[in-house]
Amino acid sequence: MNSIDMAVICKVLGDQNRLQIIEILAGQDEMCACNLLEYFEITQPTLSHHMKVLNESGLVETRKEGKWNHYSLNQEVMGQVIGYFTEIGKQDKQKGSCCK
Repeated sequence: MNSIDMAVICKVLGDQNRLQIIEILAGQDEMCACNLLEYFEITQPTLSHHMKVLNESGLVETRKEGKWNHYSLNQEVMGQVIGYFTEIGKQDKQKGSCCK
């Protein structure tokens, strides 16, 4: 995953509701939109907007069953995000100071 992709994902996760959705889905195999909505004080259209943004970023996968959408984390993309930040954390720090 390159820095441009990560910038998009960071922007998506910059919204408190979307970040909370990711946290909720992390504890589930899959969750229906109606059940997700119970965690928030937002309308169904607002939830749908957040889910669309998460889906378009690749963080969330959607499965339609009848009139309901069921959501789950895209484990492959989540692994890439975790790997990206893990690698940044492992980078050697430059020794010394730039100011003398």
